[in-house]
Amino acid sequence: MKKIKIFNDPVYGFITIPDNILLKIIDHPYFQRLRRIKQLGMTHYVYPGALHTRFHHALGALHLMQQALEVLKMKGVEITEEEALSTQIAILLHDIGHGPFSHALEYILIDLHHEEISGFFLKQLNEEFDGQLAMAIEIFYDRYSKPFLHQLISGQLDMDRMDYLNRDSFFTGVSEGVIGYDRIIKMLCVKDGDLAVEEKGIYSIEKFLVSRRLMYWQVYLHKTVLSAEQMLISTIKRAKYLMQNGKSSSIPQEVRGMFEKMIELGKTYPEDKRAFLDVFSGWDDSDISFAIKKFMLSDDFVLRMLSTGLMNRNLFKLEWSDEAFDDDYINLKKQQVMEHFGTSSEEIEFLVLYGLEQNKAYTIKKDEINILTKADELIRVSQMNLGYDIDQIKIKYFICAPKMM
Repeated sequence: MKKIKIFNDPVYGFITIPDNILLKIIDHPYFQRLRRIKQLGMTHYVYPGALHTRFHHALGALHLMQQALEVLKMKGVEITEEEALSTQIAILLHDIGHGPFSHALEYILIDLHHEEISGFFLKQLNEEFDGQLAMAIEIFYDRYSKPFLHQLISGQLDMDRMDYLNRDSFFTGVSEGVIGYDRIIKMLCVKDGDLAVEEKGIYSIEKFLVSRRLMYWQVYLHKTVLSAEQMLISTIKRAKYLMQNGKSSSIPQEVRGMFEKMIELGKTYPEDKRAFLDVFSGWDDSDISFAIKKFMLSDDFVLRMLSTGLMNRNLFKLEWSDEAFDDDYINLKKQQVMEHFGTSSEEIEFLVLYGLEQNKAYTIKKDEINILTKADELIRVSQMNLGYDIDQIKIKYFICAPKMM
């Protein structure tokens, strides 16, 4: 009798994993590391329940992929067993390249996008599993002859987005993010090699796009979440700055080695992918949290202030604006903080933080969602008369600085 592994997921119920290479990948230390990386970085500072991990998300995306593949097969789409398995492997590993605190520290620890690092992991695992991931890699990089398989993994209506909207809304308690994922999956089809949605599913697609936009402002770009993330980023940047400028004594000895490795990996782009992964795969949220705790004892005022604020949730005040803050206002804010805390012009760059964030739930530039009409014609969702501009982009500017009592 064929064995299966069952995970009891709070969002979907039971998720079944057949006893094949999928289970072996899940049991691999590279994948188990995802248990120790939170899906939403610092979001639990606002939504205390948002403590789910990349491990949860990867299993959820796999579950939805299994459903999507079955639906397409039932509709007569030709998908071989090897293609189905390879697509499941690709979605399972699509986020394996995330570092500690997920998107919050992307490009900060290492100047590489997580998808590029995911590719390193895929190739390394392919070697370890004697070439069994070869087709999964082709699908992951959109080099396979059936584009719809890649579109299920990485597109504007992929199983990745489908799961994280459902999962993030569940664990934050923000109901605006709930989508009709089951109906959308039932409406999936393939036309001329591309993924499409039957016309009767258009309102579920509209709800999907609206939910994604709302989740960005209500959860992912919540002003308090952004403040915590900016402080976290500034903490890591300050630690690396001190190391690179002859002030390594300000970094507690217990975490100095980790930051030395970060700087070294940043200098030498990973020519030896295996050596890079050996270092990178050893990092997770607990390493950064431990470092922040140790930074509270640093003799550097800025590092101590940032880390203590993060540990005790004494976060910087963040202001939003629809217009870019002018230089005079930024300089005034810097001057106020310098006078209040007695900091130098060099230190102030780590304490007054500013930039912009943008929310664009849909883009018409590539990989549009295709709608299959009753006349068996493909039209892009942007061509549907939904009554509003679905690719509108909203930009907000922020400035973030310590509270001065």
